[in-house]
Amino acid sequence: MSAPGAMLSRSPAQAGGAPSPVPQVALAVVCGGYAVGSVVGWGSPRMAVIMGDFGLSLAALVAAVSCGLYARRYATPFRPAWVLFALSSGMAGLGNGVWGWYEVVQGAAVPSPSLADFCFLMFAPSAIVGLLVLAKRPVTRAGWVCLGLDAWLIAGSLLTISWSLALAHTAHFQGRSVAQSALSLAYPLLDIVLVSMVLALHFRRSSVHRSAINTAIAALALTVLCDALFSSPLLHDHYRSGQILDAGWFAGSMLFAYAPWVGRRSGAEPAAEDLRQAVRRPQLPGSRPIAGSLAALTPYLAAAVCTLGILTNVLDGRRIDRVVLFTGCAVVLALVVRQGIMLLDNITLTQELAQKENHFRSLVQGSSDVIMIAAPTGVLRYVSPAAAGVYGRDAEELVGSELASLIHPEDLGRVVHEVRRFLAASPEAEPTTRIECRFRAGGQRVGGDGWLNVESTVNRHHGGLIFNSRDVTERVRLQAQLQHNASHDALTDLPNRALFTERVTKAVTGRRSTDHDTAVLYIDLDGFKQVNDTIGHQAGDELLIQAARRLAESVRAGDIAARLGGDEFAALITGDGTRDRAAREFRILEIADRLRVRLSDPYRIDGRDVRVAASIGVAFAEPGVSPAGLLRNADLAMYRAKQAGKGRVELYAPQMQDEVAHRAELASKLRTALQDGEFALLHQPVVELASGRITAVAAHARWRSAEGILFTPAEFLRVGDRGRLTDEGGERAAELGRWQLEEAVEQAAARHRAGHQAPVAVRLSARRLLDRALTPKAIEALLARHGLPSGALVLELSESDPRIPLDDLERRLVALRRLGVRTALDGFGSGYAAMSALRRLPIDVLRLDRGLIDGVVESARLNKITAGLLRITSDLGMQSVAEGVDLPEQVLALRSMGCTHGMGLAFSGPLDEARLRRALTRGSYPVPDLTGQGRAVVLSGSRPARHGAVPGPEALAHPPLRPNSETSVPPT
Repeated sequence: MSAPGAMLSRSPAQAGGAPSPVPQVALAVVCGGYAVGSVVGWGSPRMAVIMGDFGLSLAALVAAVSCGLYARRYATPFRPAWVLFALSSGMAGLGNGVWGWYEVVQGAAVPSPSLADFCFLMFAPSAIVGLLVLAKRPVTRAGWVCLGLDAWLIAGSLLTISWSLALAHTAHFQGRSVAQSALSLAYPLLDIVLVSMVLALHFRRSSVHRSAINTAIAALALTVLCDALFSSPLLHDHYRSGQILDAGWFAGSMLFAYAPWVGRRSGAEPAAEDLRQAVRRPQLPGSRPIAGSLAALTPYLAAAVCTLGILTNVLDGRRIDRVVLFTGCAVVLALVVRQGIMLLDNITLTQELAQKENHFRSLVQGSSDVIMIAAPTGVLRYVSPAAAGVYGRDAEELVGSELASLIHPEDLGRVVHEVRRFLAASPEAEPTTRIECRFRAGGQRVGGDGWLNVESTVNRHHGGLIFNSRDVTERVRLQAQLQHNASHDALTDLPNRALFTERVTKAVTGRRSTDHDTAVLYIDLDGFKQVNDTIGHQAGDELLIQAARRLAESVRAGDIAARLGGDEFAALITGDGTRDRAAREFRILEIADRLRVRLSDPYRIDGRDVRVAASIGVAFAEPGVSPAGLLRNADLAMYRAKQAGKGRVELYAPQMQDEVAHRAELASKLRTALQDGEFALLHQPVVELASGRITAVAAHARWRSAEGILFTPAEFLRVGDRGRLTDEGGERAAELGRWQLEEAVEQAAARHRAGHQAPVAVRLSARRLLDRALTPKAIEALLARHGLPSGALVLELSESDPRIPLDDLERRLVALRRLGVRTALDGFGSGYAAMSALRRLPIDVLRLDRGLIDGVVESARLNKITAGLLRITSDLGMQSVAEGVDLPEQVLALRSMGCTHGMGLAFSGPLDEARLRRALTRGSYPVPDLTGQGRAVVLSGSRPARHGAVPGPEALAHPPLRPNSETSVPPT
């Protein structure tokens, strides 16, 4: 067989298991035993009479009970038929019982007519109506008329031939009464009607429960045959009960008893669903032509039989009987009427068929889909005209070609497999299937020859297939584009994070166990945000496109570069099996450094050179590391590179993960501390250097740890200054700033009410001061809520970020000055931003940076710088405050330079509320002086202190050797 033929071939469906032959064998044994008994005369004349009468009665009653039980137990569409058959068999059994009563019990001849004759005559009407129920009912009025005419044609023909041969003699019997003559004619006439119905309905029987219907028709046919033999003149006068003729009636009754249960032997229950399945079940070709032909020839056969009866009378030289003549004319008239009805029906059907054919032709020819019919050999027998527009090939050109030659060779195996699977499946379970493949296109199609993506809906057709095909090339292209877009970055067309993660997973899980030199490079462009902020986002996008192009050109063919989002890129460098750790690190770091240099070269954008650097983190696929863990390790190494100064390459080390875990733990604790109120607010006095008087207090937040240690903000907020925790750290810092300002104002107001008028200084970053939630109205409302005068609040600017807009900051500080809130510039002297702020902003107090104070005594250069800054402060009319004044020598040096105020361990560390109030009650601290040759000069009533020594324990919060960043918990 050719390839197309093999494609469309299929093995026939396996039939179910055959029913058990035991019931049939038992039925044959019972009927055969009765026939043998009849032939041998049952051993005695009396036993023959008993078996001929009561045996037949018992068989008929068994048939009645069997049909009745079936009709009661199963609710089938043919339940009325089995009830009627039960009634018919019951009448036959009653008639045989009456017959046996006369012959066996009374020992007399059966009178004519008798009750037995009435029961036998009632057998036929019930059986006839039951046959009507079993028949396939006509759906039109003309169908019912044709059914009646067919029955009359058969009955008339049988009546003609029967009258010519025997019934005419029966009707002219001499010496019989009218009842006897009518009875003699009733039996054959009812048998003729019954035979007519059997023949007429045989070709119209329903396809549901066919075996049961055939068995019932066979039982009726056998019963009618025995009745005909009994009514014939040759046997009627010589009939005796128990003869062989009774075996036919016995077999008919047994067949009736067996008929309804035939379909049950396979275990199936013919319910209403069986009828619907039979209607849906396709009929195999050639299964009904013979039956249909016999059904069509039935009227003509009946007319031929009628004509044969008339010719018999003519050939015998007898005068044509009036009954024969009347019946023949009626048969001919019925045939003419039937042919007229059939002619009109055929004309109507022809018109409907032509109309449907026109509709079908219009549908097929006007459809945009291509309809193809393939023979069982795989050869195309029909192709719709739409093939010219879809395939670019004429339908005539495709007809006769093999379907397999038009399918792409790579798709042919899959198509053959699907077609074979479809043909092997049950039509009810899978009426259609769908196949998508590439189909060869012709030169008439726009774009020329090539392959089209075609989707076909496949149906069965007389052993072949019907293909309803449509061009889905654009849909396939769109799906491919959508899939590409889903896995690639829209801006740079590099693989996105999802595809890169998938490739990393394949590289990690699919590599050899000894191949550990596969590495991931995590890349971030340093300074990219400044590009967006200075020359615009469009220029930033162009920079990313150029960077992606450089990255894709720099990696090897087997490697993959991807954009993960924003200015973050990544590269997967597959290993070459190197086992030497130093060699693989050298190779990967060399590749990473080459990428760093290439990405750091100037970018030409809008006619200008733009420079950015690249920070790269490298992580190897070590044994046991997961794909997600490998990406995380490279990310950590990249952020370590940024922290180390940017524009460099860092290799991942395990301690990086430990640091991340520590920061995450600290961030979690910080979040919990803010929620649970574990922060405390300490205040450090600001002292006038000339007199030692406390002029203000600076509020400092402290976090009380579980070990009893108070950590400074510089220690617990650094968790937000590294890696990806920046945003979270900023949020925690903002929340802490709100708490610190609220708590400081509340405590300062309480001290004011207690008589301590020292202003409170609260440190805020410039970015926080520009927050929309901290407007001048909000600060005014805060001061009014707690009852603190606006002049008692000093806000310290602690941030010198050059990106802070000074114009906005200036407007905000001017508004606060109108309220009476003073402003201090913290960290003065630490950078250019502080000088710019001094030039632009309305500043009241300058806090000298601690870096200027630490070496002011030892370094003459630093001494001069500090003295110059203090002169600038004095010339601008601002108050100067030195931070970190921890030694008496620093106090003397700063005072000699003109510094007015200071704060530090030389006077006091941060104090809790109780110690602060005691210090404010005293009002001042002793100030060191060199005039007394080592003796302390007592100012403002303070206790004397030795020169060079720090104040006593009452003045200091903790020993002077303890660093300022950590103080023990003050006693309550």
